[in-house]
Formats: sequence, C-alpha cells, structure tokens
Amino acid sequence: MENIKMLILGVFISVVGIINIKGNISTIHSYNRRRVKEEDIPKYGKVVGTGTLIIGISLVLGFIVSFWSEEIMGYIGAINLDGVR
Repeated sequence: MENIKMLILGVFISVVGIINIKGNISTIHSYNRRRVKEEDIPKYGKVVGTGTLIIGISLVLGFIVSFWSEEIMGYIGAINLDGVR
C-alpha cells in the first residue's frame, strides 16, 4: 500500500479528464481558457480531457502493476518474447 498516493492521484486526474471531455474546461488554467474560441470549446475539452484521462489511467495501471511480483512479470515477458512458455 505504499503507492496509494499514485492511485489517488490517478483517480483524481482521470475524473478531471472526464470532466474536460464533457466540455467543462473550467479546470484548465485561465490563461489557456481565454484563448479558446467559444465554438472550439467542445473540441478543445475533448482533446485536453483525453490526454488528461490517459495520464490518470496510466497512474492507476501503474498502481495495479506495482502489486505484481517479479516472477509474474517475468512470465508475462516470456509470453511476449517467446510466444509460448
């Protein structure tokens, strides 16, 4: 449970990404929001939100992977490299 901060941060960033994808760009810095045209807000939110969501999901997946032992990771690596174990 030493990586719980990574899980919490990943979930938080994922939620922010989902909010942005839905078109609410209020979580983006005001300097950047001012430069987005009104008609481009949904597209901008979708692009920024998708990137933010990818970062958040990566942190959550990193947390999940941190529980696997080196033996399991070695097995997964052997499957990928050899095709069969």
